[in-house]
Amino acid sequence: MLIAGLDLAAEPKGTAIAVIEWDSKKARLVSLNLGVDDDLALRTALDVEKIGIDCALGWPMEFVAFLNEHQDVGGKPTPFDGGLELRRRLAHRETDRAVREITGKWPLSVSTDRLGMTAIRCAGLLSVFGAYFDVDRSGVGKVVEVYPGAALRHWLVETSGYRNSSIVREELISQLHDLAPWLDLGIYRELMVESCDAFDAAFAALAARASERGLSNAPGPIHLSTAKVEGWIHLPKGALEELL
Repeated sequence: MLIAGLDLAAEPKGTAIAVIEWDSKKARLVSLNLGVDDDLALRTALDVEKIGIDCALGWPMEFVAFLNEHQDVGGKPTPFDGGLELRRRLAHRETDRAVREITGKWPLSVSTDRLGMTAIRCAGLLSVFGAYFDVDRSGVGKVVEVYPGAALRHWLVETSGYRNSSIVREELISQLHDLAPWLDLGIYRELMVESCDAFDAAFAALAARASERGLSNAPGPIHLSTAKVEGWIHLPKGALEELL
């Protein structure tokens, strides 16, 4: 079985994709590419069982409704309080609040942070995917939203500074080897050390595997309809060895 992880950026520069091959006893990183364009992302998605994307798959429903109402300039607008409480509601999706409860950290806001540029690219990519297979933003099916940084903190001990330091990434890869000796990074280990994008893509693939195995915080019945619109971050549960 092939599982992919896509560390998406607004442009091919900064975008990486990893593919891990799985069987019952081992896993092997079989490809890891930088500078990934939409064509390569599509070809990879078609070849794999599941692809984890490190990007918001949608926008907060309340934020979209707010923009639509604000865009209507006909007639007299209804006064409202644009204070902190409203801004917090509009900035985050339901899944962001769930992640905050579990990890203590807020994901980037797709409404108010620079992530929005990447999310627009992601929306276009999902529209292309949808011409070939069903895309369910809640994580059911081939596409799932993942958060490599949170997955990393779940499985490994100390992860701070990994995106800015190759030394930290090398130490984390050593930790990963000790915890998951069945995972063969092969010729791509050095690329994961050199590039934080490559590193995140590999962990996006691991997080996607957790989702595929039912080892993630998939949305429950209360949140499912919202997740199908806004997207839902699947955080891994359990130990690395359970991915086999």
